[in-house]
Amino acid sequence: MTDNEIAAAWDDICKVLNKDQEDLKRDILNHIGNKWSLFVIHALGIDGRMRFSNLESHIKGISQRMLTKCLRELERDGLISRSVFPEVPPRVEYELTELGKGLLVQVTPLWLWIARHTEELTSARTNYEKHNDK
Repeated sequence: MTDNEIAAAWDDICKVLNKDQEDLKRDILNHIGNKWSLFVIHALGIDGRMRFSNLESHIKGISQRMLTKCLRELERDGLISRSVFPEVPPRVEYELTELGKGLLVQVTPLWLWIARHTEELTSARTNYEKHNDK
């Protein structure tokens, strides 16, 4: 992206954020942008439809409570769908909606950037800790 494209994109973002429903936009951005939501979107995007237990094992460190909360928020915003199958015990599966797939397309470059710069980020953290360790 050129500097002009970045400036134009920023202007567009500012216009949208300053319009009506500011609280709603902040709320959506807060939970779409949290790390657990991004991991759920990534897992469902890579592996497709999954059950709760599969998601939980895919996303290291997430609690059942946090995964439940995250799934409910993503479903409420139309990013994932929840299918309940009338079996004993009931089977529940989650998958990305078209809207969720669109979000995945947008966050994939972020995941790629992180993967490409892991060594640099690790080095920067190590240097920081050396200089700021007390």
